[in-house]
Amino acid sequence: MRDEHAALNNEVDALAENGVVDQLKLARLKKEKLRIKDSLAALNDQLTPDIIA
Repeated sequence: MRDEHAALNNEVDALAENGVVDQLKLARLKKEKLRIKDSLAALNDQLTPDIIA
């Protein structure tokens, strides 16, 4: 998932640098990137126990 997130990040950056940007494609990539980031955060929360100090 981290690799997929990094690949999407690179693709978003490449589109932004291109100058001629397909706004719909860019929005879809950003939404997918956010979905993956949220999934990674949820998995990380499951692995890390909540310790109340």
